[in-house]
Amino acid sequence: MVFCVLVITLYLPKQPRFRYEIEKGKTWQSRDLISPFSFAILKTNPQVKNDQTDALNNVLPIYQLNKDVKQGQIDAFLNELDVRWKTNNFAEAQKEVNKKEAVKMLQLIYNKGIIGLTAKHQKDGKFYDFSLVDDNVSSRTNSQDVFTSAQALDYFKTNFKSVDVRFKDVLIELVESHLKPNLIFDEALTETVKNSTVNSISTTKGMVQKGELIVAKGNFVDDEIYQKLVSFKEAYEAQTKNIGDNKLVYIGQVLLVGFIITLLMVFLYLFRKDIFADNRQLSLLLIVITSMLLALTWALKLNLNSLYYIPFCIVPIIIRILFDTRLALNLHLLVILIAGFFVPNSFEFVFYQTTAGMVAIYSIKNLLKREQLLISASFILAAYFVSFVGIALLREGDFKQIDWSLFVPFIFSVLLSLLAYPLIYAFERVFGITSDVALIELTNTNNKLLRELAFKAPGTFQHSLQVANLAEAAIFKIGGNSLLVRAGALYHDIGKMENPQYFIENQNTAVSPHDKLPYEQSAQIIIKHVHKGIEITRKNKLPETVIDFIRTHHGNTRVDYFYQSFLKNSPEKFVDENIFRYPGPIPFSKETGVLMLADSVEAASRSLKNPDAQSIDDLVERIINYKLEQNQLDDCDLTLKDLETIKLIFKTMLMSIYHVRIDYLQTV
Repeated sequence: MVFCVLVITLYLPKQPRFRYEIEKGKTWQSRDLISPFSFAILKTNPQVKNDQTDALNNVLPIYQLNKDVKQGQIDAFLNELDVRWKTNNFAEAQKEVNKKEAVKMLQLIYNKGIIGLTAKHQKDGKFYDFSLVDDNVSSRTNSQDVFTSAQALDYFKTNFKSVDVRFKDVLIELVESHLKPNLIFDEALTETVKNSTVNSISTTKGMVQKGELIVAKGNFVDDEIYQKLVSFKEAYEAQTKNIGDNKLVYIGQVLLVGFIITLLMVFLYLFRKDIFADNRQLSLLLIVITSMLLALTWALKLNLNSLYYIPFCIVPIIIRILFDTRLALNLHLLVILIAGFFVPNSFEFVFYQTTAGMVAIYSIKNLLKREQLLISASFILAAYFVSFVGIALLREGDFKQIDWSLFVPFIFSVLLSLLAYPLIYAFERVFGITSDVALIELTNTNNKLLRELAFKAPGTFQHSLQVANLAEAAIFKIGGNSLLVRAGALYHDIGKMENPQYFIENQNTAVSPHDKLPYEQSAQIIIKHVHKGIEITRKNKLPETVIDFIRTHHGNTRVDYFYQSFLKNSPEKFVDENIFRYPGPIPFSKETGVLMLADSVEAASRSLKNPDAQSIDDLVERIINYKLEQNQLDDCDLTLKDLETIKLIFKTMLMSIYHVRIDYLQTV
């Protein structure tokens, strides 16, 4: 307990906590809240996003003027013109005049600029403004004030004059191939400017001065006041990281966590003393608590954007399957109460997790089928959804204002809760706890050990099946773990596999191997099946809860047949009664007690030569009363009412097994 408390508190945040719960649309019930320091009022997320969108809309695309394009294309144009002039034998008199005119027009075009238009900047094909950078000097320009390549060519065609039409066509062809954009879109610089603009957007909208009233008692918490309170909370928590005595905060955490763990121990002492006395099971509970709270601490230190990613519902699922409903609910509430001190909007957090945990517990009565875990997960998700929508409507009062992206962490949390299945298996192996899943596997008659029993001792196997049916029906009626009883019944005589021929249900001839043995030795062979059963099941790593049925199904009774035979045939000899008595212990639970009765009744019923209603009734009464007289049921919590119910069920089932017809008398 001490180690658990110290580990949890060692890693929890140590700054003082904000004391007020903030709810929009409610009346402020606390005292007048006056600001102890000045702080900025934060904008809401939608306000910040709108400001960022507006700012981005004002950021112009940036184009760089590439001066090398102009000179390079004009030089290439002149070189190619000289070649084409000689090839086509144009008149020499026109060469210089037309050459100068063409170069002049190209220079004019490039000086005005040829832009490489970008489709994402054109909205509905319209012109747009952009920033033109020339020698690190930016100027605002519109796309209609510069040429595109097509516009530049049209301009040249329209304004270039030449008498020789053939020469003009050649010149236009050359110009078209040398009109390249010299205004190039700079995407990297544009993105840099955009990021800088977004980062420079202010996230605040005004100040609250020290000593100023934030909200008065009885005031309605509207949007404006709510935003002031949220801003105050954030400023408070930021400042308290550097103030306050961390040692005193730690002492407070130790007191609270220690108190919660103590409450758990008190609950176990009062209602589950079996767990309280078992260090392995107690360690499991403390490890689950510690692990969940350390996961919360890890999320807080990583500044996870939502603490609802943490699968808190995995705790009630695991504890419900491994233990019971009361303990699962109690443990879940204690974990949530501790976590509530360290999360924002603690009341909202506690509501979400408490309701989801309760739904998780109610949806898993027992884990008998694999799909039950998926069904439970869907119920948990539905619980989160109902709570999410309800709280959102309570705060916003408008479906359109609900931010559905905030529900995504709940979906991940539910998916992570499916890890409960492998964790249950791991906990079973490490801590020696038997869940219903393990019991289902054990009661499968195709199990290796049961198949071996059916092969080596078929009579014993059939006896075990009948005992399982009787005991399961009885415990189901009086209340108990019917699955555990069935598992215990199937394995209670597993030790008879070693010498099956020494047990009457496996003998096929009238000759018994006991006829050649002393009574003491025969009794020891019979008694030995208990020790051998324990040895076999432990070797096969069966749970101790199942092995308990092997140890207790005969209690410390005598093997009366051989004991009485010894007294009858050797009256002169001294007899050590312990030689003929089972080692015990006597049954110590409802389940083990019912199995003892079912085993004795079923075995005795096989000796009935002509079973009828009366003989079966007498047999059941005699066997159960004998066990009471021998004090075999003293340690199990079976009541007299339970015993009467058990008798009725045994009688009814045995009559069905032996096909006994009940005569009904009709009186007139």
